[in-house]
Amino acid sequence: MNPLDETEIRTSFVNCSKGEARRLNLPKGLAELPWDALDFLGWRDPGAPDRSYLVAERDGRPVGVTLRVPTVRRSLSRTNVCSFCIATHAGSGVSLLTARRAGAAGRQGNSVGTYMCADLACSLYLRGLKKSALVSRPEESLSLEEQIARTVTNVDRFLDQVLDAGVPV
Repeated sequence: MNPLDETEIRTSFVNCSKGEARRLNLPKGLAELPWDALDFLGWRDPGAPDRSYLVAERDGRPVGVTLRVPTVRRSLSRTNVCSFCIATHAGSGVSLLTARRAGAAGRQGNSVGTYMCADLACSLYLRGLKKSALVSRPEESLSLEEQIARTVTNVDRFLDQVLDAGVPV
């Protein structure tokens, strides 16, 4: 992913108002992020634990979405799988994150959701730069490049659902 500055991130959001985008908390150490190892930028809001954000490149420009994390307790004995990167996590390592749809559909309360790494660090798990607690990543027959392409495709499909109210959930 190409490095982004604060203005690029704030203006990329498609499912919130400009005022909401101005007020959201950006990740700390933005300039020091491992941009070359990121397929998308994702972070949890430290000031609001039920909020997360995702910014991905689409057609050469960043597209950002605000996400909500429902407060659901998960069993620590269950293993869950991220729908973006296929990483396995124990307990609450995977969360259902929902995004209000862009435009009129979102203003009417329509949203889409998917299960993803709770910390939105899919790119780092995929590359082995971050390890899931208690669970080892299964061996895959796909190369790392193919796994990255699959993750990017999964993120794009989710963003398609956020951007187009005609896409089935």
